[in-house]
Amino acid sequence: MLILDCPNCGARNTQEFRYGGEYNPRPAEPDAADDAAWSSYLYMRHNRLGLQKEWWYHRAGCGLWFLAERDTGSDKVSRTYFWSREQIP
Repeated sequence: MLILDCPNCGARNTQEFRYGGEYNPRPAEPDAADDAAWSSYLYMRHNRLGLQKEWWYHRAGCGLWFLAERDTGSDKVSRTYFWSREQIP
């Protein structure tokens, strides 16, 4: 059984969650972004082996969307945390 820590509810079975994909921030100025920037945001993924920042949704619990840092090779989650605007690069 795999366990994931919801920042709101604590440790839970991963069957309570839904994977939301790798974290990919929106273009900084959406109205000024060209088609290439939007295409990259919507369709391109890094799909890297190693540590990756990902969205997770606690569907069978509090309904929170949060971020997790997970090693895609070992499936080990190093940390989970609330999203905030300050994290946008």
